[in-house]
Amino acid sequence: MAVVTSEVEVASSFPAPKLFKIFNNFDTIAPKAEPETYKAVSVIQGDGGVGSIKNITFGDGVPYTSSKHTVDVIDTNNLCLSYTAFEGDALLGIIDSATHHITFTPSDGGSIYKHTTVFKCKGDAKLTEDTHNLVKEAVKKTFKAIESYAIAHPEAY
Repeated sequence: MAVVTSEVEVASSFPAPKLFKIFNNFDTIAPKAEPETYKAVSVIQGDGGVGSIKNITFGDGVPYTSSKHTVDVIDTNNLCLSYTAFEGDALLGIIDSATHHITFTPSDGGSIYKHTTVFKCKGDAKLTEDTHNLVKEAVKKTFKAIESYAIAHPEAY
């Protein structure tokens, strides 16, 4: 089983605790901020916290329709989130699981958003360089869309 790690860092003008709070509302914000990518995010088991299982229904702007993931970590003290995608065509038929680790680190007047994804591929399958780059660009695009949405709706945060 091949294991591939992808890492993206993006600077933000938002303070880390505020950015963490915004991303804790991903289920609600993502379909509003980036509807071409996220049609809906719903809890299918649990209360939305650690151990919950969520389903993402993707929009027409991506080449897949759904994924399911478990919520692994919501750490308010360390400003980090983690979840593992384990089912759906978003795994491209070659990935067993994709664990996403997201941290928000204070930085000069803002913060750094760091998104590390660990892909566990099936058998001898490997992610192509093109797929790896598409994942990185998708993470950046989603971050910027959510950040822009939060800037446009300051009353919510």
